Amino acid sequence: MEQQTSVDVDAPAARVWAVLRDVERWPEWTSSFRSVTLLDPALGEGARVRADQPRIPTTVWTVTHLAEGREFTWEASGPGLRTVGRHVVESTGDGRCRVTLSITQSGWAGALVGRAYRSLTDRYLATEAAGLKAQAEAVAQTGEETGDETSRP
Repeated sequence: MEQQTSVDVDAPAARVWAVLRDVERWPEWTSSFRSVTLLDPALGEGARVRADQPRIPTTVWTVTHLAEGREFTWEASGPGLRTVGRHVVESTGDGRCRVTLSITQSGWAGALVGRAYRSLTDRYLATEAAGLKAQAEAVAQTGEETGDETSRP
């Protein structure tokens, strides 16, 4: 079962990518995460990330694909269930881009979990897309480099 949402963002893809890639700061711009902790030195293929979300058990995700500046995919699994989250940023020209966020659940329990969490997953995907859009556009307008490792003291 796959669920996804897309949003157009009035900010360059590189700016949006910088905000999206800084996973530990997600709780600053989306209420769908209470905390996100990178368990390895950097976000890259094989990196593990612990995410605590309201109404969902704390989950450790493993990054299975990262195309710098464009997309990353992470996966989590449990008995009979595999969940894949995909995060894609595509330039649409003139300093704008489109972000697509998706969750796919598979395995013998995937359909059950997918149906049980369908409306919550739709809500969280929409919340994350809206929060990312607002954060990236605010940063693009002010020029402030928040959410970017290069700006940290």
